[in-house]
Amino acid sequence: MSELPGVRQIATEVREGRTTAVAQLDACLSRIEAGDKSVNGFMEVQSEAARTQAEQVDAIIARGDDPGPLAGVPIAIKDNIVMQGRKTTCGSRILENYISPFESTATERLVKAGAVLVGTTRCDEFAMGSSTEHCAHGLVRNPWNHEHVPGGSSGGSAAVVAQGMVPAALGSDTGGSIRQPAAYCGITGLKPSYGRVSRWGLVAFGSSLDCIGPLTRDVADSAAIMNV
Repeated sequence: MSELPGVRQIATEVREGRTTAVAQLDACLSRIEAGDKSVNGFMEVQSEAARTQAEQVDAIIARGDDPGPLAGVPIAIKDNIVMQGRKTTCGSRILENYISPFESTATERLVKAGAVLVGTTRCDEFAMGSSTEHCAHGLVRNPWNHEHVPGGSSGGSAAVVAQGMVPAALGSDTGGSIRQPAAYCGITGLKPSYGRVSRWGLVAFGSSLDCIGPLTRDVADSAAIMNV
């Protein structure tokens, strides 16, 4: 796996001016181009929208203001969590061309905290699966062994973090869909207590159980995401 800085390191270096959000995005996009051909974790890399966000973070820093605790951190979003003006398919042909007219609360808070949302990750169709083999747009492979599954339904999010393409991703968990792929891919995944994170903008599987949570490479990075 390729090495990359973690959530806290990137945010600190961007805030202190030792790197820029645009530079971190460019490095992230290069890792995606090199690594996702074999893993197939990303549904859509939304580089243009991400670059706009990164430039905004750098502009805030340039004028001496605080961009937020996740300044310049590239984050991937499971393809069942909507972002305004961006495509959300839920791994289904039914929503193949759906563009959300509104923003989920979770992604809105990430952006306000300075994060850069690089794109969407593959999941089992409507999050109903445990292997990410059942995405209408192609299966995801475990980055440690391409003959193995990454778990699911947040397998795309787990795989792109484990592969080192992004330092963090959001997933959703109804009956194990963050925790199981995190275990399969050897990373940290957290299903928060129900209601701890708003479900607004999460396409429902089971509304009385669904939770949005982070997938990262260590516990402290998950805490940094959860604090936002």
